[in-house]
Amino acid sequence: MFEFKLIKKCRQTGARIGCLITPHGQIETPAFMPVGTVGSVKGLSPDEVINCGSQIMLSNTYHLYLRPGESIIRMAGGLHKFMNWNLPILTDSGGFQVFSLSKLRKITNDGVQFSSHIDGSRHFLTPEVVMNIQRTLGSDIVMPLDECTEGTADYKTARIALERTVFWLKRCYDEIYSNDNMTQIMFPIIQGNMYKDLRIESLERSLEYAKCGIAIGGLSVGEPKPVMYEMLDTLAPHLPDNMPRYLMGVGSADSIIESVIRGIDMFDCVLPTRIARNGTAMTFSGDITIRNAPFKDDFDPVEKGCDCYTCRNYSRAYIRHLIKSGEIMGGRLLSIHNIAFLHRLTNKIKNAIKEDALLDLKKSIMDNYVM
Repeated sequence: MFEFKLIKKCRQTGARIGCLITPHGQIETPAFMPVGTVGSVKGLSPDEVINCGSQIMLSNTYHLYLRPGESIIRMAGGLHKFMNWNLPILTDSGGFQVFSLSKLRKITNDGVQFSSHIDGSRHFLTPEVVMNIQRTLGSDIVMPLDECTEGTADYKTARIALERTVFWLKRCYDEIYSNDNMTQIMFPIIQGNMYKDLRIESLERSLEYAKCGIAIGGLSVGEPKPVMYEMLDTLAPHLPDNMPRYLMGVGSADSIIESVIRGIDMFDCVLPTRIARNGTAMTFSGDITIRNAPFKDDFDPVEKGCDCYTCRNYSRAYIRHLIKSGEIMGGRLLSIHNIAFLHRLTNKIKNAIKEDALLDLKKSIMDNYVM
């Protein structure tokens, strides 16, 4: 029920256009996945997310496990029905959330013990439990439990995390594909921190568990962007052609362009909606903070040339007024624009790949992009 078709490679860069077929629909890559952590892209309805151009949504196993709990979602008939989303869903395993809650957790080869950030209750997640939760959720793409390390971790720490990630990966693989599960696919996660040899080793040891996709984790965790690109350059010659490559947690325009050039196909990030709620819009000239005073009497759309719902109907001045007034609609309107912006970006990238002109597109965008 899963297939990846490689449609076109850019002669300038090797960047790819592909199509991932899943039980809930097709995903044309390069693709950005908006993040609906708890089964909702914050503040937006499923129809609004789809109208922005989204083909797939990401939700988080850790958060859904804690609230409302997989038993509720099972009774609802699965995550698709629970949140009224009929397109593909990818569920993250929660490994990054465990990493980010370092003061509340203890990691061993058996699994992860942690305290809930909601009520302090104690929990223990094993690779098998994480797979069973995702089986209950019914997501199309599932992620194995992995250990993410800080960008400044030393070699020994990175090596231990790599070994544990591979050990857990086999257990996740055996569990998710038991009982001839044909409705879900697991993307192994490459770790290795900022060490080239560990990155390549992690990739090589993960490939036997990769049926129709592979992910790169442990980047965009605070390291400088050139270091992230260096890791992607290291991996690029070794990545399989016959499956999508998913870079976890990346969602800025410059990083998406640079990563597609290095062979990446899929992205996710909370960035577009998080900064929207703080009054910031993503544009092809860089991010603009609409809550600032210069926009109080600016009656242009958020971005000229954008055909999203927000830009067709509202001005910068009105949205600034909403943000300054604490009205939820301001963040909603900017979230719509920001998600639509990233889909416009990936569509421009696809067109450039078709024309073997991705480097030309990069130059035309970055010459006007203020970071």
